[in-house]
Amino acid sequence: MTSFKQVPLTCGGHTRPVVHLDFSDVTKDGYFLISACKDGKPMLRQGETGDWIGTFEGHKGAVWGVALTQNGNLAASGAADFSAKLWDARFGEVLQTFDHEHIVKSVNFNAEDTLLLTASNEKLIRVFDLNKPEVGALEKLSAHTSSIRHAVFLHNSRIVSVSDDLTLRVWDRNSGQEVQKVEFSSTPNSLELSRDGAVLTVAHGTNVSFYSSDTMRLMREVAVPTRCYSASLAPSRATFVCGGEDLKVYKFDYNTGTELESNKGHFGPVHCVRWSPDGELYATGSEDGTVRLWQAVPGRVYGLWKRSSDAAPLANGFKEVAAN
Repeated sequence: MTSFKQVPLTCGGHTRPVVHLDFSDVTKDGYFLISACKDGKPMLRQGETGDWIGTFEGHKGAVWGVALTQNGNLAASGAADFSAKLWDARFGEVLQTFDHEHIVKSVNFNAEDTLLLTASNEKLIRVFDLNKPEVGALEKLSAHTSSIRHAVFLHNSRIVSVSDDLTLRVWDRNSGQEVQKVEFSSTPNSLELSRDGAVLTVAHGTNVSFYSSDTMRLMREVAVPTRCYSASLAPSRATFVCGGEDLKVYKFDYNTGTELESNKGHFGPVHCVRWSPDGELYATGSEDGTVRLWQAVPGRVYGLWKRSSDAAPLANGFKEVAAN
């Protein structure tokens, strides 16, 4: 267990539950964090500090999924207004609106940031060419027997998705056919592809499972103390974090499955967790309408976590630190 008290940075601004998060890669300007919220207004923040940069305004319903390109220049969002939007993240302008026939739950950029994927309650996955966004979907996959929760590109040639039909499925983009399927006994609530593209992390029931992205071999599965809504593997693969129904944020040793930390800061269930690209912090989004940033190593000087003249970090007092 850590010797320092974990004190999160609290990022306000949203008025309804925060349901999804995504980080950019590290850029010359640091890295960025985008949040999806049921208030319909995704927010962009400086990732290291949580400081607000801007709000994307244009959706007319809850936003369920968000994504950033690696350089943070473009953002995407999927919403309950039956649309996905492509944004210029530098100026907050809508570049393209992609109309759908039902709620869009998930958006994802490919590794080269040239394609955008959307997944919706139509049970369809669409792929758009960002060099020709006006031509509509290049690909359309009839993917599941129930609503799709999340979908991501897998090595460009494939797509992986999880659904309310209790399955994870892998799709070959060239043929449009399902090539692999994993079945669960409860709804797979979250899906994450590791930054190196090697590991898929799935939260389902009270378990977090890790799969090889090449073979879909189950590498390990860890039981957690609560119904888990989201899980994220650290870039180093040394630890993973998760959160869910009991309002707590947990950190586990990835190799042994040992619980390392259990922290409570949110006042509602935790809907999403994500590691930063540098592995120095992880972000959580909750039913309470806040995003919180937690240190990978409590007490380390980083971002807004500073040291006073004595040995104890200022952030380890009794008062939470708020981002601007």
